[in-house]
Amino acid sequence: MRHSWRIGRIFGIDINIDSSWFVIFLLFTWILAATYFPQQYPEWSGWLYWFTGIITSLLVFSSVLAHELAHSLVAIKQGEKVRSITLFILGGVAQISQEPKKPLREFTMALVGPLTSLAIAFVFLVLSFILRGISEPLGASASYLALINTALAIFNLLPGFPMDGGRVLRSIIWKVTGDLRKATRIASKVGQGFAFFFIFVGILQILRGFLSGFWLVFIGWFLHSAAVRGYHQVIVETMLKGVRAADLMTKEFEVVPSDLFIKNLVDDYILKKRERVFLVSDGGRLKGIVCLEDVKATPREKWSETKVSEIMTPEEKLESVSPDADGNKILNSLTAKDIHQVPVIRKDRIEGIICRSDILRYIQLRSELKV
Repeated sequence: MRHSWRIGRIFGIDINIDSSWFVIFLLFTWILAATYFPQQYPEWSGWLYWFTGIITSLLVFSSVLAHELAHSLVAIKQGEKVRSITLFILGGVAQISQEPKKPLREFTMALVGPLTSLAIAFVFLVLSFILRGISEPLGASASYLALINTALAIFNLLPGFPMDGGRVLRSIIWKVTGDLRKATRIASKVGQGFAFFFIFVGILQILRGFLSGFWLVFIGWFLHSAAVRGYHQVIVETMLKGVRAADLMTKEFEVVPSDLFIKNLVDDYILKKRERVFLVSDGGRLKGIVCLEDVKATPREKWSETKVSEIMTPEEKLESVSPDADGNKILNSLTAKDIHQVPVIRKDRIEGIICRSDILRYIQLRSELKV
């Protein structure tokens, strides 16, 4: 199971480190200390290789963080909300609340990342000349950081979604066609093309005996997955545009007691009444909500001994929305907070229930109808 840890907060943005980051940090440090610096500077001592390698690796990922901060600060200036930035095995990712609403906004937000990396590369290039006369290890570290930031900028400028260059390409096509879905589809296909290219080159390198080919295959696989996922995300946002909670909610719902066993809930309510979501109430007081997804998440052999109160979303953790709440925001909230259902309330009165499955079913129907 993957975990992430919050290590700080910059400009109101949570900075997290994913567990996979430690793998790439150790790998990066080992490559620098055991291979790169010894080849470039054979006269250094062993401890100096490792010390310079650790410092350089930390600065590499600080540069990645600066790249993502640039994206985030532009997004905030444009009125978007940035929940966090997470460093992981392939770099970093900013969790921005939603896609840009205009092509120019996306163009600006996407381009600022690579430009920031190029600016950082230039600063380290200048420092490498200055520091060589003061300390060779510092100059060597600065020289490598100039190189890696230049490579980071060039890689991100490849015109394949969801990389920065792909977002720039999408913003241009979006501006020309006025169709975000079409622009995303084209940029995503280009991104998948680059992904297959990386996989192909990686396989060739593996066949020739170069283990670095596995890294290219991994990058290609990741880019392909991200390109497909990014396109699907836009499709979902398009289909939910203008859709309100009142359009998604289930108005008919049953009430069950909290001490009901899951097996009885399944036999007497879910199967007989063919309902997917139930209010949990004791003596007329709302205790929580239980949904079909909560039941499915419980092992079948425990249904006879597990009560509804143990799997429901309790009242104090319930997120409620108004009937006019935006469909995209509801789905984002359910996903971000890992909850399955939300009550729709107007003036302290429950008008309906929305399960995550209700939203997904609505999207599936629109997809089948192509509307």
